[in-house]
Amino acid sequence: MTEPHYTPLIQSLPASVPFIGPDTLERDRGAPFRARIGANESLFGPSPKAIAAMQAETAEIWKYGDAESFVLRAALAAHHAISPENIVVGEGIDGLLGYLVRLMVAEGDTVVTSDGAYPTFNYHVAGFGGVIHKVPYVEDREDPATLFAKAAEVGAKLVYLANPDNPMATWHSGDAICAALDLLPEGTLLVLDEAYVEFAPEGTAAAIPVDDPRVIRMRTFSKAYGMAGARVGYAIAAPGLISAFDKVRNHFGMNRFAQAGALAALKDQDWLAHVQAEVAAARDRIGDIARANGLSTLPSAANFVAVDCGRDGAFAKAVIEALGQQGLFVRMPFAPPQNRCIRVSCGRQQELDAFAEALPKALTQAAAQARG
Repeated sequence: MTEPHYTPLIQSLPASVPFIGPDTLERDRGAPFRARIGANESLFGPSPKAIAAMQAETAEIWKYGDAESFVLRAALAAHHAISPENIVVGEGIDGLLGYLVRLMVAEGDTVVTSDGAYPTFNYHVAGFGGVIHKVPYVEDREDPATLFAKAAEVGAKLVYLANPDNPMATWHSGDAICAALDLLPEGTLLVLDEAYVEFAPEGTAAAIPVDDPRVIRMRTFSKAYGMAGARVGYAIAAPGLISAFDKVRNHFGMNRFAQAGALAALKDQDWLAHVQAEVAAARDRIGDIARANGLSTLPSAANFVAVDCGRDGAFAKAVIEALGQQGLFVRMPFAPPQNRCIRVSCGRQQELDAFAEALPKALTQAAAQARG
């Protein structure tokens, strides 16, 4: 029998995913993790009102979800004091990135990102035959000036920048992002990923006019709103770009549960404030645990903390493996020099107690392994 006739592009790509999920890792190890603090999920959960709204939608699940996410888009527009025509809702930022790349990138088109930045953007670009150019971090932060200079050099159609950053949790002020836009080349679109902005200091969100054709901003309900499993994200941009998504998006991709839950979560700003306070306290606790073990942390504007292990990527990887052997799911950056760190998601007391117990043992094991 003959095999399917894949395109030359697909034949050239490796069979890979941006991340191996924690559920896959649990199956591989044959046991659940006792502390799942590696995927930047919200261990504090979604709003109880969001849970109730999704439960109430059960009897209506025989219906397709609203293909326009009309009510949710209207609520988001009111929340941001903009027009619904400036918003598209999609299956998380990951899904929206895929649609955007499909809209913008043909085979051979160039894009620019930072070496070690969020890899799902790269995954989509490769899948459509784009050419990826990377620049290094500057002082553990993605650097707009370096990114935009490379975009001018290679004629990039897209530049990806996360603020706050993943995996380092570092950030720029909104004013700095706005000022850097003067350096963005004509015809280049800035993809500004703001997945973690609800955890960041006041003034981190860039005050970019919503109709500025140079920028598309991405937001999510996966982090601060605690709905990672529902897959709800949205993008804010000029109406022309937003309407272009209708040409390629999965119009019935947003299920009824997700839309109802996101709407209720958005309305419950008191729960959001509760989660923000819990995350701030957890960031402090992770810092205390790191210092108790002779390590330092990077300042964080996200719901995770980069813990500097003080050596190289091989040592950090050994720490990750030793933590995994003790039942803790933790991740690390994958490009040097940022891979000297491990990345610990904010958790509840029980998860952070487990981390405090396991870290000294993991460091001892990694040090012994380094000595050979």
